[in-house]
Amino acid sequence: MKSFCFCLLSGLITVWSLTAEACTGIQLKAKDGSVINGRTIEFGEKIAMNLLFVPRGYSFNGTLPDGNQGLHYQSKYAFTGIGPVDENIIADGLNEAGLSAGAFYLPGYASYPDSTIDSQKAVSPFEFVNWLLSQFASINEVKQNLSKITIVATPFKAWGFAPPLHYIVYDKQGNSLVIEPVKGHLMTYDNPLGVITNSPTFDWHMTNLQNYVNLSPLNVPPVNIEGVTIQQFSEGSGLHGLPGDFTSPSRFVRAAVFSSSEIPAKNASEAVLQAFHILNQFDIPVGAVRSYDKKTGQTHTDYTMFTSVKDPQNSSYYFKTYENQTIRMISLKDFNLTAKAIKKTTTDSSQKYENISAELK
Repeated sequence: MKSFCFCLLSGLITVWSLTAEACTGIQLKAKDGSVINGRTIEFGEKIAMNLLFVPRGYSFNGTLPDGNQGLHYQSKYAFTGIGPVDENIIADGLNEAGLSAGAFYLPGYASYPDSTIDSQKAVSPFEFVNWLLSQFASINEVKQNLSKITIVATPFKAWGFAPPLHYIVYDKQGNSLVIEPVKGHLMTYDNPLGVITNSPTFDWHMTNLQNYVNLSPLNVPPVNIEGVTIQQFSEGSGLHGLPGDFTSPSRFVRAAVFSSSEIPAKNASEAVLQAFHILNQFDIPVGAVRSYDKKTGQTHTDYTMFTSVKDPQNSSYYFKTYENQTIRMISLKDFNLTAKAIKKTTTDSSQKYENISAELK
């Protein structure tokens, strides 16, 4: 019998505080049936990112903790997205079939089996999104094939530890699935809201929503008490009590409320802008969220490095960064999907300000 050895990551709390993610994901549906999804990416220190295009037929190998190769596979679908510089890894992206996927931090809960289990089926936590995007076109296909994969505790080279991750997947039809490696097993949850943040696990967040069933976008009407009319001070009384901090439970509640109460856009193009506006509500400015490392005497501050929106109908990936709030886009339609090599470019750029003084008449 094969032995099970779980890599519990609770001992890495100090490391998480240096690179902690406070990411938030949402999904919106337009009136014409188009479905788009988006997210933020936060870290406590700057991480250089690349945009990548991966063609069909590109070969990948999973990485084991001992450095040996795990699962070997080739990309069935071309895909694009963002990932760390110097790595052919995508942390957030979409493929030509309209499947989107992203990795989110799950500190204190994510755990992985030892590589001695089915090593030929193994990928590292940071390689799992590549496998999803390269192989599948729908949530049903993902569900049917999860038994063929094992996520093992391979350290990420730049950090020296295996990041505690969970994942969200969306398909072109608007279905959504959360995948969480907990106690060495992949737990899956259908996600009708299309919302995700970080710890605790997804089922806890869904239960926690019951604490906020009173929230409504509608203002509360005046009440009459003993002949005295009492009414709201200003707009927004229906959402009074909405949690406003940046913890993952509070962000999950806000993401669920904002995405479910939005008035649907007419089409995908308008929905992309609507998604960026909603995700602006989760934008963390530098200094608002801090952690102190006693060993180094350094203070780290989480901030929103990157915001992306995926439009699977038009195979388009939109993004903006902390340094450049201009919304930029790449489209899979602009690439040779059967090319032989991966293409990359950095996401780094500076904000350009448009001077329209001359337009004043």
